[in-house]
Amino acid sequence: MSDRQSRLTELRNELTARLERYESHQQRTDGPLSKQFDEQSLTIQTDEVVDSLEQNSRAELAAVNHALMRIKNGDGDACETCGEPIDPKRLATIPFATQCVKCAE
Repeated sequence: MSDRQSRLTELRNELTARLERYESHQQRTDGPLSKQFDEQSLTIQTDEVVDSLEQNSRAELAAVNHALMRIKNGDGDACETCGEPIDPKRLATIPFATQCVKCAE
């Protein structure tokens, strides 16, 4: 397994665990809403933040899974748009990148 593939697998595991925590929060596994209005208001605001974080994590997880599939298929280092090699520095910075800088812009 390549270093990049290992990093992506680790990132996938972290994102999956993060999503489980977000889902736990949304399902109120720690208990129902407080009966105090100010506490409910704070919880609802927190819910909105958690929803946004969950959406971002799901999108990042999809990108990680896509990159891992491309590596498995043998074309993980090539830009999926133009076919040119993706700069290794870009892949080191953004391991789930599937496009070269030119095509990503």
